[in-house]
Amino acid sequence: MTGTTGAEGEPRWLTDDEQRTWQAYLQAAALLEDHLDRQLQRDAGMPHIYYGLLVWLSRAPGHRMRMTELAQNAKITRSRLSHAVARLEKNGWVRRESCPSDKRGQFAVLTGEGYAVLEKAAPGHVAAVRAAMFDRLSPEQVDQLGEICRVVAEGLQPAAGADLPWLR
Repeated sequence: MTGTTGAEGEPRWLTDDEQRTWQAYLQAAALLEDHLDRQLQRDAGMPHIYYGLLVWLSRAPGHRMRMTELAQNAKITRSRLSHAVARLEKNGWVRRESCPSDKRGQFAVLTGEGYAVLEKAAPGHVAAVRAAMFDRLSPEQVDQLGEICRVVAEGLQPAAGADLPWLR
């Protein structure tokens, strides 16, 4: 990887400023995820990951998505997705359908009940996101954060054939 070692093969240690920024990011990310998870558990009876899956399905054509695509979008393993979808099925919020063109493939489909749960949970969740993040930032900071996240995400896009969690 470029930039991981210095001139004599030594690691390029983080500067004090970089270390402070890295630690601040880790703390903010963990606290934000915990905050949103607790809010959704309290107000909607579901963890943040389940809410995210329902959102992905609500945006998909026909409210259906191949399980592999859903795992890729959610950035979780197929095993974790299968467990989550089983719980969502038990709640009546999602159902699985076989893929007619691929005997091993399956679709996750958002049910009417699942859509209603999502509609009910969305206002409280967006209020929590807004209060925890966007209300604390200036419009310029929102733009900067968006640009920073895009640059980092683009740089981390896996190469073809990479060992990806959602393919495991």
